[in-house]
Amino acid sequence: MRTSIRRPAVLAASAVAALSLTLTACGGEDGSKDNGAAASVSAEQGTSGSSGGGSSSNGGVGTTGSTTTGSGTTGSTTTGSVTSTGSVTSTSGTSTGTVVQATAKKKATAKAPACTVNDVKISAAKQAGLPTTHITLTATNISGHACTLLQYPLLGFGDLPQTSKDVPAVTKSKPGTPIVLNAGTPAYAAVRINNGGVDEKNHAVSSFYVNLFAADGPAEGSKTVAAPKGGIAVDDAAAKTGYWTYELRNGADEF
Repeated sequence: MRTSIRRPAVLAASAVAALSLTLTACGGEDGSKDNGAAASVSAEQGTSGSSGGGSSSNGGVGTTGSTTTGSGTTGSTTTGSVTSTGSVTSTSGTSTGTVVQATAKKKATAKAPACTVNDVKISAAKQAGLPTTHITLTATNISGHACTLLQYPLLGFGDLPQTSKDVPAVTKSKPGTPIVLNAGTPAYAAVRINNGGVDEKNHAVSSFYVNLFAADGPAEGSKTVAAPKGGIAVDDAAAKTGYWTYELRNGADEF
């Protein structure tokens, strides 16, 4: 296609050269003016051919038209404009795609229902150090679908869930985003059970109750969780719980 665009430009250049020789032979001031007019006509023809050739072949026209003042400049400017426009369109398309993907991800997260006590398996383990002052709760999603673990575990260290004292949550441990568990994935919560040492307020616990939050408040029902091997000593007045989180964090889950 570039060859078909070059040929008319070459013929036009040849015609200009022949016309220039004829006018020179005639001589005189009028001949000089006619020669200038012919050159102007030739420039217009080159420019017209460049515009009609299409943006995909402007490079060839610009090279041939360089013999006539202004033709090469016009071709270069047109080509630059088309390239710039294509770049802006590409950037806009990429940005739009990113926004769509981010929005879809947020919608998928928002649709995950609250986890129930039947959706998760909860276990307890002692944290390092003696005496044992903290335990870690692990809640693993066994439901087969994604669910959202809301707020913090509702704990009862008494003989019955209804008579157990509520264990308050530590505000600084609250994560910045909802804890959405895919099937098979865990979340954790740190729990302080006493202040350490021997205290008459401590009472031995071999199992305790855990309940979860629903969207509108504490859910109905609870799950009995076995205490770590050897049992734990709980001071109800000192007990506190952290929020559910993907992993225990320095500072936020130290209390």
